[in-house]
Amino acid sequence: MGRTILAIDEGTTNAKACLVDEEGRVARSASRALAVSYPQPAWVEQDPWEIWQATRAAAAEALAGAPAADVAAVGISNQRESVLAWERASGAPLGPCITWQCHRSAPFCGALRARGLEPLLVQRTGLTIDPMFSASKARWLLEQIPNGLARAEAGEICIGTVDAWLLWNLTGGAAFATDVTNASRTQLLDLASLAWDAELLALFGIPRAALPEVRLSSALYGHTVALEGIPAGLPIGALIGDSHAALFGHAGFAPGVVKATYGTGSSLMTPTAERVYSQNGLSASIAWGHERAMYALEGNIYVTGAAVQWLADLLGLGEPERVEALAAEDAGGVYFVPALVGLGAPHWHEDARGLICGLTRGATAAQVARATLESIAYQIRDVFELMQQEAQTPLEVLMADGGPTRNRMLMQFQADILGAPVLASQEGHVSAVGAAYLAGLTVGLWASREELAALERPQVRYDPAMPASRREELVAGWQEAVARTLLRPERPCS
Repeated sequence: MGRTILAIDEGTTNAKACLVDEEGRVARSASRALAVSYPQPAWVEQDPWEIWQATRAAAAEALAGAPAADVAAVGISNQRESVLAWERASGAPLGPCITWQCHRSAPFCGALRARGLEPLLVQRTGLTIDPMFSASKARWLLEQIPNGLARAEAGEICIGTVDAWLLWNLTGGAAFATDVTNASRTQLLDLASLAWDAELLALFGIPRAALPEVRLSSALYGHTVALEGIPAGLPIGALIGDSHAALFGHAGFAPGVVKATYGTGSSLMTPTAERVYSQNGLSASIAWGHERAMYALEGNIYVTGAAVQWLADLLGLGEPERVEALAAEDAGGVYFVPALVGLGAPHWHEDARGLICGLTRGATAAQVARATLESIAYQIRDVFELMQQEAQTPLEVLMADGGPTRNRMLMQFQADILGAPVLASQEGHVSAVGAAYLAGLTVGLWASREELAALERPQVRYDPAMPASRREELVAGWQEAVARTLLRPERPCS
């Protein structure tokens, strides 16, 4: 097998680990499922210990039989914005991991918005006010811990995103750090200085002493301690958020490239030479940090694959793949706007709720299934079109990754509704590969991004085949459905 990188990809519903070889191919992989809890409406959380134990077990399985001397480094990709707190002395969690989907901090975010603080936050962090981002959730956690603020100020509490939690455990508490991509999604990082911002920390009530050190994505973060199935001394050479890792895994190193990661939710991201602040619902962010920070524009969609799982549960189908099998060839005028936890980019309406419209007496479950799958493509199109306007660089092709890209019907409809080609990756672990690339650069397994760009990345191309008039008709129907979704309760659909 030769030299490899252990790439950990900790997602919302699975913790995965891969061994990536010098050709950039996944030679071995392992996965462990993760439970997600919904203790109240719009509250979403996970068990920090389960995240760690599942990640450790997946890594141990991927490493089984691989000589430690052949493993050059470890790279970590993780679900973003999810945040947790733990005790510095013992490493014990001090509450749940509050995930990126959770809206429990919506009242606090509403208060910030009412104070007119959104322009400041957008200018400083590139992010609109929304409970998805980590800072308001971190504040909520501190408020639940007895003497939480005082203990955090005294340095007794660590507050971090999932990458920092995994790094802490892999190093036995020796390293407490995060990378610029994860930090850029907290709403506490100044995008200009790439440092925690004192004014924002005060605004959210988060002591600097509780936060990790911020480094570039490609950096030596520490070394593993001996763990069951994981040898001591492996250099940890990269931390990066999963969406950013996918962009890097596609070798999307220059402006003009845009990728969409399809998962529970979805993220579109394009690198930009300079910071570009959106006025229409996109986020300015950091694409990655290798040698220097590369900026990006991003659009985050709350619910895409999760809508398919929801429908599978509702209809008693079990596996979401059965929704694809059920789906009709045409939705028959039915539209589903899956605002199950509000709407993300480009609308950012946290109080929007899901809507199925266009139903007639002849509507079928197969048409609703088709509309559910199509809702993914429509939401991607909304962000792609806006990104096209604001990136100031032509975006001619969409690179796609994630489990739903195996659905050929969805990918063809995506190309049709975009009016642009879609290149669907045949690698099922693109985020892990991106983390591996960055860790490999840190330890010299690869010499440069140019060397990485030359590696083979198998793809399937989907070219648009739908007439423009039909595309315009369908998009108009979708836009009307979204407008209905955004109506306030006192203005019901008529």
